[in-house]
Amino acid sequence: MRVLVVTAVAAEADSVAAGLTAPVLGTRRLPGGYALSRYGTVDVLAAGVGPAAAAAGTATALALGTYDLVVSAGIGGGFQPHAPIGALVVADAIVAADLGAETPEGYLPVDELGFGRSVHRPPAALSKRMAQTLDAVYAPVLTVSTVTGTAARAAELKNRHPHAAAEAMEGFGVAEAAAAHVVPVLEIRAVSNAVGPRDRAGWRIGQALDSLGYAFQLLNPLLEESP
Repeated sequence: MRVLVVTAVAAEADSVAAGLTAPVLGTRRLPGGYALSRYGTVDVLAAGVGPAAAAAGTATALALGTYDLVVSAGIGGGFQPHAPIGALVVADAIVAADLGAETPEGYLPVDELGFGRSVHRPPAALSKRMAQTLDAVYAPVLTVSTVTGTAARAAELKNRHPHAAAEAMEGFGVAEAAAAHVVPVLEIRAVSNAVGPRDRAGWRIGQALDSLGYAFQLLNPLLEESP
């Protein structure tokens, strides 16, 4: 199976690479300056922060290569106590949590406005298998353009998405690009901090990056299977 793994930043890409068993076969520059590294059947790309950068980088790679699966991977915030720091989360839904409109009656997602979609559903059998392999939380992952930094915002998101386990900034962008190229998409997040008041002293980025690398170590057999 040819797999494209998309992260936001180089540190996440390095953690993914550290978990893969195959040695690097080479790195090439794509249009836009993206560096795409190949490890056996898995290509790893750091596309940038946020849904727009993620979509642009993913679409560039998909336009230039043939893939059976795209995986959005990285660290993220976890909704407590559902996804504690250090936990892994596999998305059963990839949700654009702030793509819509505020109205006097409350928030309306973009699909209710008639302008597109706000949710991508990963293939259930494969995503469930990944979650089982990782002993991960299997729940929606929210994509936000602004990371949550207050208790009020965390409560608002939790009220709108009561089953959500994590938030990050790239999954929906990756999923949009994958859908445009008719390639299935998954999302995996390693939790580095609690969603809520911004408390950098409580972040565990190193621990989350280690968890991300360990996840891909466990996923090697699945990623090397025939499509």
